[in-house]
Amino acid sequence: MTNLHNLRRMFLWTMLVSDVVSAVPDLAAQTRVIEITADRDSRYKMAGVRSPEITAKAGEQVLLRITAHRGKSWNRDGSIHGFTLLRAKDRTKVDGWDLLLKPGTQEYTLTVPNEPGAYEVVCTVICSEDHEGMHLKFTVIP
Repeated sequence: MTNLHNLRRMFLWTMLVSDVVSAVPDLAAQTRVIEITADRDSRYKMAGVRSPEITAKAGEQVLLRITAHRGKSWNRDGSIHGFTLLRAKDRTKVDGWDLLLKPGTQEYTLTVPNEPGAYEVVCTVICSEDHEGMHLKFTVIP
């Protein structure tokens, strides 16, 4: 009877531990949230940062939460800003990172390029006469 009692206790303990472990999210699989404002003055901004810059690990999954405010002009399709990631070395676009922003907040889940190095985010919608200054540094680390 003691062995049966111990087996039951062990079974119940195993089930309890299994339930607790499965309820805890895998921290490594969590997506990092990066909040950015594409502002009416044709600048990308990040809260608490004077010169916005993004650093991310190669292959990391990120969630971009971008709030866009309309500048002086916009595209016919209603896009008010763009958010395009370019390779700094040759200014080529990174696949999947060519976003057209509408007014309000949008979220994009993206995978950081696998190639470490310097990148640049640029606005691809002529949003005002200050449009050319709308960019931010994006660094991919190994």
